[in-house]
Amino acid sequence: MAHLVILGTASAIPDAEHDNTHLAAVGEGGVVLVDCGGAPMLRLRQAGIDPDAITDLIATHFHPDHVSGIPLLLMSMWLTGRQAPLRIYGLHHCLERLEDMMGFYQWHNWPNFFPVAFHRLPEREGFVMLERPDVRILASPVRHMVPTIALRFEGSPSGGSVCYSSDTEPCLALTALATGCDVLLHEASGDGLGHSSATQAGEAAAQAGVRRLLLIHYPTGEGLAEDMLRQARAAFQGEADLAQDLMTLAL
Repeated sequence: MAHLVILGTASAIPDAEHDNTHLAAVGEGGVVLVDCGGAPMLRLRQAGIDPDAITDLIATHFHPDHVSGIPLLLMSMWLTGRQAPLRIYGLHHCLERLEDMMGFYQWHNWPNFFPVAFHRLPEREGFVMLERPDVRILASPVRHMVPTIALRFEGSPSGGSVCYSSDTEPCLALTALATGCDVLLHEASGDGLGHSSATQAGEAAAQAGVRRLLLIHYPTGEGLAEDMLRQARAAFQGEADLAQDLMTLAL
């Protein structure tokens, strides 16, 4: 059965227990990695995911805590002898800069490098960007400081669904994408430009009618967890918790 592995939960500043936020959708057709900050090979190993099983990578937006690990991931794959192609998806704003970043490393000169194909996504709500027998992934643009997408994962035949907000202020596009989901993974970086507070995450969960809210992309530090959960639970009457690194969600 397809499932989602939460590889990291921290906002821009990770700590010993929380890596930068990134996810992996694991199914029969392979692994879809969502974002890639920090040292990806370590977290993949801890989650029991073979990097060679990664067929696709989705970059939600071009900020360092979401894409800085991509060059290291590609280099590690190359050094371990990967030959299978890799598909990378994102908005034009993100992929243009990602290709520029890889160009600084002169990756086209790495001998026997495996094929990489970049797929630019339209800024259209509810766009079906990837479909496999056991999982379907939809994308919608959300409201951040740079062009950004949120994602919805739908399992088959189970019918399970998880929506990931990525980094966003409250917006109707996210509410529409998350409507009726079993789980909403909503960022809780704090109320500010391009981000949401735990209260706003709870409000989004209530508006979308989800069954469960998991706060993600949150600041780490002593005493913060209880306060974030108190805020979220005041706004959302369903189940609300903090997402944890290496947590698994069924699809």
